[in-house]
Amino acid sequence: MGRPGRWRSAELSAVLIAPDRELAAQFCRTLETTRAFQIVAELKKYPSEQTLDIRLRQLRPDAVLIDLASNFETAAGLLRALAAFRPAVHVIGLHRTNDPDVVLRALQLGASEYFHTPFDPAVQRDAVAGFLRLRRAEAQAGAPPGKIVVFSSAKPGSGASVLACQTALALREATGGRVLLADLDLTGGTVGFYLKVKCAHSLIDAVERCEHLEPVAWAALTTTCDGLDVLPAPAVPREANLDNDRLRAVLDQSRHLYDWVLLDLPAIFHPVSLTALVECDSAFLVSTAELPSLHLARKAVTLLAQLGIGKERLNVLVNQADRGDGMSGSDLEKIFGCAVHSSFPSDYSSLHKVVTLGEALAPDSNLGKAVGEFAGRLAGLARSEKRRAGIVFNSDPAFAGT
Repeated sequence: MGRPGRWRSAELSAVLIAPDRELAAQFCRTLETTRAFQIVAELKKYPSEQTLDIRLRQLRPDAVLIDLASNFETAAGLLRALAAFRPAVHVIGLHRTNDPDVVLRALQLGASEYFHTPFDPAVQRDAVAGFLRLRRAEAQAGAPPGKIVVFSSAKPGSGASVLACQTALALREATGGRVLLADLDLTGGTVGFYLKVKCAHSLIDAVERCEHLEPVAWAALTTTCDGLDVLPAPAVPREANLDNDRLRAVLDQSRHLYDWVLLDLPAIFHPVSLTALVECDSAFLVSTAELPSLHLARKAVTLLAQLGIGKERLNVLVNQADRGDGMSGSDLEKIFGCAVHSSFPSDYSSLHKVVTLGEALAPDSNLGKAVGEFAGRLAGLARSEKRRAGIVFNSDPAFAGT
């Protein structure tokens, strides 16, 4: 044991277990820059489970940093013990290499994160940010469950993913609440591209770990963008057969960690989309004002109603509404056979900028104003009816009566 109390200005306290002294020294040198962890105790050999239990109850650290390189099997035993420790503690594996097999085994045994040499400061900061978000979420654990909102389209290219991303950013800005944006399109998801974020995990990881998806593990799955938690699609497209019960369990758990859970879905009749539609509080079907998109959206509204997903839950959004060949809001509503919840103007220059930079729309841009108003109504912050240029806005928040 050594160097207790080091880095007092750090965000999280930690116990460091590291028989590999050079690995420990290399990691500790990075703390001078990152200030990520305050090392409150340093164990120079793997302790017995009993000794570890005593030390953790004495010190009550936020995290345990454990050397996985010296003897993985011994470290694995400690990982199992730490996974069962209560209250839960964040566990971070340290290693000399980014070995995929070691990473997978460590995460399966309960590690929240995995750091490897040269211990990238940005990775440490991202991990700490995730832990701090989790701490805030746990402090509000008694809050009512959050709302699940889904976005999809009947015709690819209608702009559902862009609207999901920008609405999530606008909700975070407008409410200051906890917001999760998850990409459920495992083969063609674009949330990560639009927000310029990278993440080692995806919905597949969350579903596979749903039995052990405690708040500590959940925080390790996501990355951040302007205060928004993001779970992007897999880096390599995968067509996974997700178990519906496990997917429902993941969505249910997300409600208890976030005020808002926004899901960007694949095509509306994909099995994952249908499962999410049943579980959500409100669904938005995005169409452009072009005839093929309008036709497919109308067809989707009719078929979903036959499946029991009616107009009280399903809402239509019209993107690029000013390209509708002079059609009014009432014309569009006749086509869909239901009310149009909101419409959005074409704003190519603003959209090109945010997609290039991965940022929120400027609030004074035409599209930014429309998205801001839409997010405000979702959150119940704006109730006045607004009509302009044939664009229809409902006066009630999307969740009225739900």
